[in-house]
Amino acid sequence: MAGDGERVGRWVRRGVNAVLAGLSATGLAVTNIPLLAVSIGALALAPVPFLGLAIVPWTMTLVRKRANLERLLAARTGVLVARPYHPPPERAVAGGWQRFRWTVTDPATWRDLAWLVPGAVVGFGLGLICVVIPLYGLVGLTLAPLWIWLGTGWYGYGVVWSVDTVAGALLCVPQGAALLVGGLWLAPWLRRVDALFAWLFLAPTRAAELRLRVTQLTVTRADTVDAQAAELRRIERDLHDGVQARLVSLGMMIGLADELIDRNPAAAREMLGEARVASGTALVELRHLVRGIHPPVLAERGLGGAVRALALSLPVPISVDVDLPGRLDTPVESAAYFAVAETLTNMIRHSRAHHGSVSLRHADGMLTMEVTDDGRGGADATTGTGLRGIERRLAVFDGTMTLSSPPGGPTVVTMELPCVLSSPRIMHSSETD
Repeated sequence: MAGDGERVGRWVRRGVNAVLAGLSATGLAVTNIPLLAVSIGALALAPVPFLGLAIVPWTMTLVRKRANLERLLAARTGVLVARPYHPPPERAVAGGWQRFRWTVTDPATWRDLAWLVPGAVVGFGLGLICVVIPLYGLVGLTLAPLWIWLGTGWYGYGVVWSVDTVAGALLCVPQGAALLVGGLWLAPWLRRVDALFAWLFLAPTRAAELRLRVTQLTVTRADTVDAQAAELRRIERDLHDGVQARLVSLGMMIGLADELIDRNPAAAREMLGEARVASGTALVELRHLVRGIHPPVLAERGLGGAVRALALSLPVPISVDVDLPGRLDTPVESAAYFAVAETLTNMIRHSRAHHGSVSLRHADGMLTMEVTDDGRGGADATTGTGLRGIERRLAVFDGTMTLSSPPGGPTVVTMELPCVLSSPRIMHSSETD
């Protein structure tokens, strides 16, 4: 019974959300026509010096914002409509020729303009149906109670339902209930139809998808080269300042001991003892350096085991939940591990959290990593290099990162990597470290 109640509750919430989305779509559709009129006026003024360079990009920015709102509404129905726009040129200023040219030469601009009128008609019509049917049913459902409460002389709803007796009002109750239920059932489907119609106009064409993919690969390749160069510089610095210096010192100690072994054996033995300590320190530093390149525990125990081992070494309790039915390819596994490690490091340094959690899941060809903490929140990916570095690391493998960190917390970092698993071993555990 409880399960049935939950399903009914989810169904009702889904219907109500669709009705509210239909109401939003109806209001937004009304703005399409004046927005088109303003756009046509701006394009007519394009030949005017200076004025056209400024007003056309500004107007098309409004059109893009309206199209992006439609993409957002479509995404809530499960229809993902990507943004097909060209990336803005570097050093483009408002009112300049580069920004004007970037706007008017982008095919997506004209597809947005072509969508405004049919989008207004379809969006307004379907949105109105989403709202009117359940609202009409709600009126019929409440007609009889209001009639009895306000008296038989009250005819406020009679205009809608055309009844003038209590018996007629009572008959409206089951009809209203049927319309309300039917409207809540129909609304999500109508919203999806509207989203699919928007997808026909606003989704990128195959040429646009190819262009965006080339742009993305160019950016990620440059980021990868920069990241590899920075990593090589870090390894070189660590070797030069750490292990290399220790080995030079070790060689000098052994040389001094060799000179003293005949004249002062006691001093030579002392020097050899110091050399033994220095060799141990150099070995520890070398092991730390190797772990920074590719932790041995990652190769031995996989991503789940490496993350659990990492959680054990942190000063804040971290609960780890792993559901990975196999092993990932080594490059992806390494990128995923260091992304989680960097996220946890940021949590320890900045969040003031008392507890954190890591969830690793693989389903439908996608590795999902979620890191949560109960800290102060307010994290912003645009203000630091840590989260930006994670985004670049994941982008190499077409991965993404989303951040939710309201002031006061909690902070949730969700990272996704498209990948396949290569081992049939089942590794499922949930534990608190």
